[in-house]
Amino acid sequence: MAIQKSENIWHNGKLIPWDEATIHVMSHVIHYGSSVFEGIRCYAPPSGPAIFRANEHIQRLLDSAKVYRIDVDFTHAQLVKGMLETVGSNGVWPSYVRPVILRGYGEAGVNPFNSPTEVYIINYPWGKYLGGENEGCDACVSSWTRLAPNTLPAMAKAGANYMNSQLIKMEAIVNGYAEGIALDVNGYVSEGSGENVFIVHREKLITAPLGNSVLPGITRDSALQIARDLGIPIVEQMIPREMLYIADEAFFTGTAAEITAIRSVDKIKVGKGGIGPITKAIQKEFYAIVRGEKTDRHGWLTPVPVRSKQPVAV
Repeated sequence: MAIQKSENIWHNGKLIPWDEATIHVMSHVIHYGSSVFEGIRCYAPPSGPAIFRANEHIQRLLDSAKVYRIDVDFTHAQLVKGMLETVGSNGVWPSYVRPVILRGYGEAGVNPFNSPTEVYIINYPWGKYLGGENEGCDACVSSWTRLAPNTLPAMAKAGANYMNSQLIKMEAIVNGYAEGIALDVNGYVSEGSGENVFIVHREKLITAPLGNSVLPGITRDSALQIARDLGIPIVEQMIPREMLYIADEAFFTGTAAEITAIRSVDKIKVGKGGIGPITKAIQKEFYAIVRGEKTDRHGWLTPVPVRSKQPVAV
């Protein structure tokens, strides 16, 4: 989806015009991938725009920065406030919110310590991904392995990690699939290029544990919580590749994908090749909460103070 620019971007504590949010070509991040970021959705329930699990996303952002030894001059509360200010000032919702912390223009070389830290928060219109709630998608098992745990830390959401994701995604697209599923270094199911993976097998909901080079997804956690609410048995276990083929259902979770059913893997139908009943039940509950059709019983939505309550069509 092409980027539709909005009015303002938050930069180091201040809102600046979109076109002024630039970095130097010699910034450390350009040459060495030294950034951490988040992808967050802002929904538009009838009560007004609200950011989905803002606190959890910012905590993961700060955790990622800590892993990569990036000092951040802003607190958790200041960054959440920055997101609310950005969305409110732009009047853009439903939308995507992207906080990013990067190493800027300082010195050349792998050593990042003498390059300044820059913090940006961007907000722009964003629609469906991988087909959305009423369609499934076709996936393949990628030939690219997910990051080994002693190479790059998979629990950190870092820009450099997504070079691996790009290889997975490009291979899938070139071969006619919507998404790729990567295995970990030991050959067990890890995750998609930008999503966590769930399967349903014999009425149990199964997902890979974090030890399988899995990002601790916020939407993943939300799906698990909804499954507990619905009384669906949950198992976190290593998933052999072949379980993708014999699963009754499968789905992706992620900020972009939200909850998207997987119709087939490697051209083998998953179940009946559609959206299965457990996937549909979790989907239905998820969307009912974020759209304000049901009570936000887990406190997932942070309201945005706004100048206008006119949503932007996407």
